[in-house]
Amino acid sequence: MMALRNLRNRITQDERGISTLEWIGLISAVFCIIVFIPAVRSVFGAAFDATLGQKDDNGDLTGLAIALRGILITVVAIVSFIGTGYLILYTNLGTRLAFLVTGAATFGWLVVGSLLFVVYAPRGLRPANLEGLNAFQIRIPAIALTLASLILFIMFVAALDRYDKEQPDV
Repeated sequence: MMALRNLRNRITQDERGISTLEWIGLISAVFCIIVFIPAVRSVFGAAFDATLGQKDDNGDLTGLAIALRGILITVVAIVSFIGTGYLILYTNLGTRLAFLVTGAATFGWLVVGSLLFVVYAPRGLRPANLEGLNAFQIRIPAIALTLASLILFIMFVAALDRYDKEQPDV
């Protein structure tokens, strides 16, 4: 009975307080609830139009607005796709192991995706239409991404192996 009470106290009363990940979750939840208020939503809409909705004299988006949208989309995509996978793994595996598994999975996926681009690109525009780039030159960024991702994937797998050897057998 006493052991069960101690376990319950440890679960409900963490000595460290709220962790960083829990703070991020709370802030995200509050933000998601606040944006349903029309006045707050209009403030965010005005800020969006001021930064990402800038248009030139012809009514087209400016180069800065397009670049900022691209950066915002990239950051949100990385945080949402990789971050949710990490969050789920964090709840089941712990911080260190979740980071290693997420890194290995992410860079393994990048190796496969960029390798497919190297093999099958380009579809659509032909190299003759791309201002002097031949078929090999189009693939150079994908080859670089493949090699960099492969190196990082091998590093994460080696770290996972080292982590597994450090853990005592149960």
